Amino acid sequence: MTSGSRIPYGRLAAFYFFYFASLGALLPYWGLYLRDLGLDATRIGLVLALLSATKVLAPNMLGWIADHTGRPLVWVRLACLLAFVLFLPMLWEQRYLGILAVTLAFGVFWSAALSQFEAVTLVHLQQAVDRYSWIRLWGSVGFIVAVLGLGNALDHVGAWGLPWVVTGLLLMIWLTTLSVPEIAGRSSRSGDHVSWGKILWHPPMLAFLLAVFLIQAAHAPYYVFYSIYLSEKGYSGLVTGGLWTLGVLAEILLFLIFPWLRRFFSLKGLWLIGILLGAVRWLAIGFFANDLMILATAQLLHAATFAINHAVAIQYIRQSFGIRHLGKGQALYSSLSFGLGGMVGSWVSGLVWHGLGPQWVFGGAAVLSLFAMLVAIAVRVR
Repeated sequence: MTSGSRIPYGRLAAFYFFYFASLGALLPYWGLYLRDLGLDATRIGLVLALLSATKVLAPNMLGWIADHTGRPLVWVRLACLLAFVLFLPMLWEQRYLGILAVTLAFGVFWSAALSQFEAVTLVHLQQAVDRYSWIRLWGSVGFIVAVLGLGNALDHVGAWGLPWVVTGLLLMIWLTTLSVPEIAGRSSRSGDHVSWGKILWHPPMLAFLLAVFLIQAAHAPYYVFYSIYLSEKGYSGLVTGGLWTLGVLAEILLFLIFPWLRRFFSLKGLWLIGILLGAVRWLAIGFFANDLMILATAQLLHAATFAINHAVAIQYIRQSFGIRHLGKGQALYSSLSFGLGGMVGSWVSGLVWHGLGPQWVFGGAAVLSLFAMLVAIAVRVR
């Protein structure tokens, strides 16, 4: 067992802080920057969809390489360096096709790095895996800092400087990987001598992968249309930003108390509760958006719908794949949930947003959450 004093908490946390700060710069504001360059909504949508698409294949490719060589941190460092270098042309590129090319090039490595760093973190933690949430919460802090800081700055100076901010954050991501120590002694653990295929084609594992796909697909209307929905309801940008921040603050609090919750609840119990509360959240947003107090309460449930789901998934992957297949397992989870689940959910919700209306799109998200809960019952989470 790794002692707490030997776990590089600060250096691991720094990576999450800067990585999710870069996400906080791109997710809410990159579309505004592209609009200022003169791109129309269709082209902006394609650029952002392409960035999401890189999350489907890239993590799996790097996961196989990292597990095969047994040196995941080396490949994380290389991926982060290439993401930084390949993003540099965005500082001067203003042509649509050029922006697409840069997005694809940097996005492949930026998307691939996270899942492998998650594997690095889990190996450093070893049997102290319950403490993962205390490290991951710094990613949420970075996201909030970027969203609030850039939101204020963009109101005053516009979006022209955003590529410089993202470039600086990508550089910091790479530099933090250099400070993380190499993983010593990838010792054998349960599952390390079991083949990849035997682990993957096991009914509880297939149920887990289907459940996380459905959970992230249910989140898609929220990530894509929540701000637009609130604007149409007459809420100000300040209120909308405050609600986003409230959700991430709830996420941070959950990560802080997650080891404490584990004393009273099983992982599976927490997971099922979190999924069920997801259905409640989407119904509240869809049908009670005129009530600010209900919206605020729904945002507090982000602690359940995202943070509990992710914390449980990370531990299940560690339990199921062992050290030998940890990189591939982490990559598969990222690809099927945040990649494919988010991409399919965004595409479908966009197709039906105007036809069915926001209430029924979020109602559909609630149905997906309930279906995910039924599937999750078959998963053996300890």
